[in-house]
Amino acid sequence: MTSDSIQTHDEPTPLGCDPADLAWVESTVKQAGTSFAAGMRILPPMRRYGMYAIYAFCRVVDDIADGHAPLAERTQALEDWHKRIAVLYGQQSAPLHEPLDRVLLAAVHFFALRQEDFAAVIDGMIMDTQTVIVAPDEKTLDQYCDRVASAVGRLSVRIFGESSQNGDDIAYHLGRALQLTNILRDIPEDAARGRLYLPAELLTRFNVPHDPIKAMDAPGLEGVCRVLATRAEDHFRTAFTIMKACRGRTIMPARIMGAGYRAVLLKLCKRGWAPAVLRDRPRSTLLGKVKGLACSYIP
Repeated sequence: MTSDSIQTHDEPTPLGCDPADLAWVESTVKQAGTSFAAGMRILPPMRRYGMYAIYAFCRVVDDIADGHAPLAERTQALEDWHKRIAVLYGQQSAPLHEPLDRVLLAAVHFFALRQEDFAAVIDGMIMDTQTVIVAPDEKTLDQYCDRVASAVGRLSVRIFGESSQNGDDIAYHLGRALQLTNILRDIPEDAARGRLYLPAELLTRFNVPHDPIKAMDAPGLEGVCRVLATRAEDHFRTAFTIMKACRGRTIMPARIMGAGYRAVLLKLCKRGWAPAVLRDRPRSTLLGKVKGLACSYIP
């Protein structure tokens, strides 16, 4: 089977999976209402269902990490996912009872997905589970962004068809841009859960308390967030620049996802992070997404 036939293969089913298994991963994406769905829908069936499986995997482990079960149970459930991934790579023997495992196995086979990237995502969830992240140092924050976002990107670009170093570099920068945007958008929601993902070094520099609730009323929060927003924009710009060296059709899903999030970042920067507006959650419009997509070609 050639790479071209993989791109368009849908007989008897995408990835050769049972239709019920494919329906399960697709329903997980639809129920989540993710903003990434638009980028997935433009893919040919084989690649689209591969991405549905990756998203479903991320959704499942994230739900474990954010669940209300006792810490020991959540940690064990995530460690069990290390074992489930090992089965996909033939390192352990066990039947595949779950639809997600079976579709992931097909995706691993067809797209040569790397085990260490799955492991990184799980380890990122364990970081969120084993301890409540509050004012991490810069190194820890970057490691967290790599695990929960850039590792997902490394899996995704292979499904898109970009397995070169350029693909990994795009995942590195775009993953960090997306996660920093999430952090800047979700400060109040994270604070309600006792979390503060802003780096300790910046909080100290701008005299912001290392306390999730107190930080929201600190005058220096605006300065901290402006610095992180600049970093996110730099990562967006670098990712879009690297995309110019890739086949346009192949990397289009990543461009769409990036453009949508960049539009959110721009709205955040316009809104600011003053206490009076901090809880106003910006939403990107279709026009904003289209404009962001156009601008992504001229970073």
